[in-house]
Amino acid sequence: MPRGLLRPALIICVFLGAVAAASAGVWRYAYLQALDQLERQGQSDLALASDRLVGQLQRFRELAVFLADHPYSADLASGHGSEPAQGLFLEVADKTGALDVMFVDLTGRVQASARHLTTANLSQTDYVKRAQQGALGWGHGVDKPLSKRAFYYAAPVFGKTGKVRGVIVVAVGMDGIEDAWRGGLRAVFFTDAQGKVFVTNRSDLILWQRATDGPGLAPPDGQAPSFASYETGRHEIWQLGWGPYLPKNALHLVRHLPLIGLTGEVLLDVAPARQLAKLQAAVVAALCLAFGAMLFFATERRRTLARANMQLEESVARRTAALSEINTTLRQEMVDRQDAQTALARAQSDLLQASKLSALGKMSAGISHELNQPLMAIRSFAENAEQFMNRDQPERVRDNLGRISEMARRMGRIIKNLRAFSTQQAEPPTRVNLVAVLDSAVDMISERACDMGVSVHYTQSRQAIWVKGGEVRLGQVFTNLMTNALDALGDCETRELSVSIRQTKEISISIRDTGPGVLDPDKVFDPFYSTKEVGASEGMGLGLSISYGIIQSFGGEIRVRNCEPGAEFTVELQPWTAQEAA
Repeated sequence: MPRGLLRPALIICVFLGAVAAASAGVWRYAYLQALDQLERQGQSDLALASDRLVGQLQRFRELAVFLADHPYSADLASGHGSEPAQGLFLEVADKTGALDVMFVDLTGRVQASARHLTTANLSQTDYVKRAQQGALGWGHGVDKPLSKRAFYYAAPVFGKTGKVRGVIVVAVGMDGIEDAWRGGLRAVFFTDAQGKVFVTNRSDLILWQRATDGPGLAPPDGQAPSFASYETGRHEIWQLGWGPYLPKNALHLVRHLPLIGLTGEVLLDVAPARQLAKLQAAVVAALCLAFGAMLFFATERRRTLARANMQLEESVARRTAALSEINTTLRQEMVDRQDAQTALARAQSDLLQASKLSALGKMSAGISHELNQPLMAIRSFAENAEQFMNRDQPERVRDNLGRISEMARRMGRIIKNLRAFSTQQAEPPTRVNLVAVLDSAVDMISERACDMGVSVHYTQSRQAIWVKGGEVRLGQVFTNLMTNALDALGDCETRELSVSIRQTKEISISIRDTGPGVLDPDKVFDPFYSTKEVGASEGMGLGLSISYGIIQSFGGEIRVRNCEPGAEFTVELQPWTAQEAA
């Protein structure tokens, strides 16, 4: 491609890429907005369906309580009167639409039933056991004699002495309830604790159970249909292959129903949301392309005129340059010789000055950087306090003075942490706030971690944790371990540093990184052991050996292990007890 056409082609490619990125952003935003609106609609539909199901089942609970207080139930509990009670149960079942109404004795056997199922034994069902204890029981399952799904309510029948003499069980068939709202626009289903679909307005999903390897559904024979799920923003999208009556891509919503022990779920087709997002993205792309085309043609015309003018000026410049080139060359040789001598003397002087500035910079750069921000904040608060004092606002003045005091304490803490590395401490172990020591160590390395792009995961404890040790020496140990972790993360793609506290009989502090790990964990605490290059300025391999001795002097332990990825240093310290305080 000619050089003159390369730049316009490059500009067009960049512009088309920007239009594509903008259109993708608009599509993403519009799609998420449409999903939010679809979620609100779906939650409303799911709440309506859930309330409808709960309401339809609750009236059968009242029926069970009512029949438990009927005189015929008392007669059955006394051992006679089964024929009148059975007729009553049949009449009640026919009029209310109940699948069956039964009386169960204390052994769990059915003594009377509207469907004459007197051979059944319900002693092992949870709802009958609960009713036999005097409480209202409920449950669901498949009625084996009738081969129908049923929801059961069990109410205790009390005798004159107040003891439970039997149980009234009302079985509610799910087919009748589903017929009232089958074929709705939304695919709604209710699952039990095992993930099995118990009630639904889609017959294809009846008694399907959640697969063990994901949130999909599997039929009873174990052959799961095509299914996948992914997250879009905060929404869960299901990709389905379950037939024409279920959407291929659906928004999945969940609502828990503790009153009946089921979980309501709904699937909402996201195709309209995608179509709306595509339309908005197409409009944005068309507008950008139209504007870009007009701008491109206008720019190309100006560039053509400028190119012709530039060619004329270059021709004149070449003739002038040819006449002065020889004279300039001779003068330049003289100047270059003088410059070389001057540069040699200046380089020698700069080398000496650089060595001096390097030593001075190593001492002052860290302190200047750490103290600059609090000093600027103190100055700002002081000027504000002066203005508020002139305005006779003492409360605002007091607030600014308090902030100045806080900044001063912060500067003192920074200076204390920096000074701690230049002092040695030989005091006996005392009570030390471990949380404050870790906060200080994390604060010391946070600036470097930010510059390196390292994510520091540390949750500050709200309560003090008291351990046996020395504040300065513990600070040296933790800062040394965190600094080594940052050194190990220098060339890693994933840069994370985690600091955590675990309390058992002893108090353990874990410092873990995602670096390359430790080459020889058994020798890492030996003196002069180091993984850094020989002669490097970072250290001589004594830091971990000194840290090991400090922790041992406090009665603690320090160890290291390799993880996947990185390495983890664990420090165990003795908690401070009341006996030691005494």
